[in-house]
Amino acid sequence: MKQYLELLEDVLENGAVKEDRTGTGTLSVFGRQYRVDLAKGFPLLTTKKVHFKSIVNELLWFISGSTNINDLDARIWNEWALEDGSLGPVYGKQWTAWETKDGSTINQIDYVVDLLKNNPTSRRILFHGWNVEYLPDESLSPHENVRQGKMALPPCHLLYQFQVINNKLNLMCTIRSNDLFLGHPFNTAQAAMWVYMLAQQCDLEVGELIMSIGDAHIYSNHIEQVKMQLERTPTALPQLKINRKPDSIYDYKLEDFELVGYDPQPAIKAQVAI
Repeated sequence: MKQYLELLEDVLENGAVKEDRTGTGTLSVFGRQYRVDLAKGFPLLTTKKVHFKSIVNELLWFISGSTNINDLDARIWNEWALEDGSLGPVYGKQWTAWETKDGSTINQIDYVVDLLKNNPTSRRILFHGWNVEYLPDESLSPHENVRQGKMALPPCHLLYQFQVINNKLNLMCTIRSNDLFLGHPFNTAQAAMWVYMLAQQCDLEVGELIMSIGDAHIYSNHIEQVKMQLERTPTALPQLKINRKPDSIYDYKLEDFELVGYDPQPAIKAQVAI
């Protein structure tokens, strides 16, 4: 993942000091993009160990439509959830049950699968989570927003746009705000997993992943960790093997995914900005 390390260097060199919602402070740049050829390997960092099980579990939780951390086998969202585990209408709700004015819902993932199978030349193969009606009020805490029926946090990875070229499935993932040290490795791997799963479901080959970022930032309490990571040399990317083809995009399980040849350098711990 040379492109990722170059992005970190870019932010350290060119980032502006900014205040942020968490009060931590960041170095930030605006508008960055890079591309990954998925045929050359699965884009999971090798310059530090990334917990692949948590990546898979969170994505499958999103796809299930759940918005409660009690259904998630990872501690990723715990700080923002209410006592009963609720996070409000976050990613899974918007992806699978977007509410309409007549009281029904739209499953955007079904829409994507249908187009990939039946109209793969369409320029409208996308889903997103930016439902303005349910965005949180920035003057309130995440917990208070959930109590008022809003999202605990607004979506960061807000748009997934797919295109099929020469039977290869490509994805541009648009992220409005990106914690580069902790969040971005998860976002990239999960976006790649979308390509692998949908390609399998729709009889396509994996193509290119484009990561497109609005506010790309490094938190002030992650700068030393970033510098440590930049001293390391990336090694060969692993391969992602899917051990069976489920009946639908909703039927994948953790054990279906196998990383082959993942030999990362040691993990680098850092505090999540709350």
